[in-house]
Amino acid sequence: MGKSETQDDVTMQLAGLYARLDHDGLSPGTVHAAKRVLLDATGVMLGASGMVREVDGFVSLARAMGDGACSVLGTGYGASPVMAALANGAMAHALDYEDAFDLAPGHPNASLVPALIALSQFRGPVSGPRFLAAMVAGCDMACRMGLALQQKMEVGGWYPPPILAGHGAALGAAHLLGLDARQMADALSLSLCQVTMPGEIKYSARTVIRAVREAFPAQAAVQAALLAQQGLAGFEQPLEGKGGFYALYAGGKFDREVLLAPLGDSFWIEHLTFKPWPSCRGTHPFIEMALALVAEHGFAVGEINQVRVGLGPMQRMLVEPAVRKAAPAVAIDAKFSIPFCTASALVNRSIGLDSFGLDHLRDPAVLALARKVEFHQPAGAEAWRGDAGTLEIALKDGRRFHAALDRARGTADNPLSDAQMIAKFTDCATRAAMPLSVGEAQDLAGRILALDDCADVGALFRR
Repeated sequence: MGKSETQDDVTMQLAGLYARLDHDGLSPGTVHAAKRVLLDATGVMLGASGMVREVDGFVSLARAMGDGACSVLGTGYGASPVMAALANGAMAHALDYEDAFDLAPGHPNASLVPALIALSQFRGPVSGPRFLAAMVAGCDMACRMGLALQQKMEVGGWYPPPILAGHGAALGAAHLLGLDARQMADALSLSLCQVTMPGEIKYSARTVIRAVREAFPAQAAVQAALLAQQGLAGFEQPLEGKGGFYALYAGGKFDREVLLAPLGDSFWIEHLTFKPWPSCRGTHPFIEMALALVAEHGFAVGEINQVRVGLGPMQRMLVEPAVRKAAPAVAIDAKFSIPFCTASALVNRSIGLDSFGLDHLRDPAVLALARKVEFHQPAGAEAWRGDAGTLEIALKDGRRFHAALDRARGTADNPLSDAQMIAKFTDCATRAAMPLSVGEAQDLAGRILALDDCADVGALFRR
């Protein structure tokens, strides 16, 4: 039987692998990577609570459903685990600043971390080692599911990142609750009944769902794990069945060996990218090259005649439709725009959390330069991942400056340091709806990076 054909044991074998995973089997590198994920994700959620108005409706809904033991981060409010996961999930991607998995593009922890924080406060106390093992399992599951695809989910009109992340979050949530392999498979069945995201999210000019999308898989993951714990039976084959995940989303085409590879000393959580800039990962090579060229050559924005970017197929959604990308109406559209991000980097010589406010979206210098950005797909670019590109800047006096980048900064082989991660966390946390002081933020960062010794993870995030 070929790789892409249905096997009747895939889900249970995979669930069995993760059910046996515990903290003692994790290498120091894996554990440290998981702590960096938690640090980064928590900071991004705290920042979004005070900076992104699109999350306000989720916070209000969580409050309206009643007080509870689980924190709505950055707000001082409490809610039930399901509603806290919903609200915190909305915050997790709202700044587009969370970690990314470039090998199978997505954000495997954006719904996982909100789900685990909510459950650690609901079912606590949960120790640091137990929490970290659940993070490693959930992240690894989402990454494997993406890597095993042999047909792009977009072929069927789907938007993969929150779908893959949601299933990883369900498994991670089940792991945190100590469920066995059969119950983990049930949790995956129950997430399959809830987690979806249509490709229309990329095309609608009116919606901001793209910003808050992780609310839905985070909520679903908590519900799935808690229902599985209650004994609600799922499907025998939620992943490989004739109506299961891969049949629905990939025409039944998946690589069984990738999905069921033995767990080793290294996990996919060690191969993530942590973002130095709060925008879509596909914009990062152009931000990096733009900042480098203007720093090296010192030209003024008024001297620029044309900006030409070379990109791969995955990045076309970041330049089309051209009119919308050159003049984005809302922050999330600007973060998903190569013309806007490149122009903003050249005009302001930096990109940060303040680069996507309403005043920046209306900056005439940025908008004028964004209209000068043209794109093409160089020969061989069809093999590029979403973090590569070329950049050419032509000046009015005839000078031209070129740059090329195989992989933008922030990857595991060109990482942000722990000090840079703490600085990023502090910048975000001091912008929360109820902001932390610099000292409080740095203290919390230190506690997260020492999570091995924590007896009650949920207590770290109490309002």
